[in-house]
Amino acid sequence: MGTKRTPLPGVGVQYDISSRDGRHISVVAHEDGRRFLGFYDPEDPDTCRCTVPLEADEAAKLASLIAPDSTSASFAPGEIGLDLITERIAIGADSPYRGRPLGDTRARTRTGASIVAVLRRTGAHPSPGPDYRLEAGDTLLVVGTREGVSDLADIIAGG
Repeated sequence: MGTKRTPLPGVGVQYDISSRDGRHISVVAHEDGRRFLGFYDPEDPDTCRCTVPLEADEAAKLASLIAPDSTSASFAPGEIGLDLITERIAIGADSPYRGRPLGDTRARTRTGASIVAVLRRTGAHPSPGPDYRLEAGDTLLVVGTREGVSDLADIIAGG
């Protein structure tokens, strides 16, 4: 399953999800807590067939049905039960950190989130040091609080 995260300045964040069977769903998470679910045509992945607006409380209820609370024995993928999440953050061609050392991000100091690996076409680079030079197309594997990871994604994107 693939996931893409796109910051929407002044609005929130759009998450695009592609299921293993090729279906495309998006969630636009507004800063005020509202959510919009978008369901795309399997024959034409650029055509949104239906959107469902959800108020913050409705989105929370739906999320609780899809991923039960952390007191259950199993955790949702990417969740480890310590109020920490893992997320992949892409280094885009327009990122201010493209071509710069990882240490320039000051990720942990600024957000509390840790970059635990850099995924590159040539392979994974676990525990990269501060001198590891980032390239467009790299994907950062990040661990932190939801807020810290979100803040780091904004920083990497240049926000």
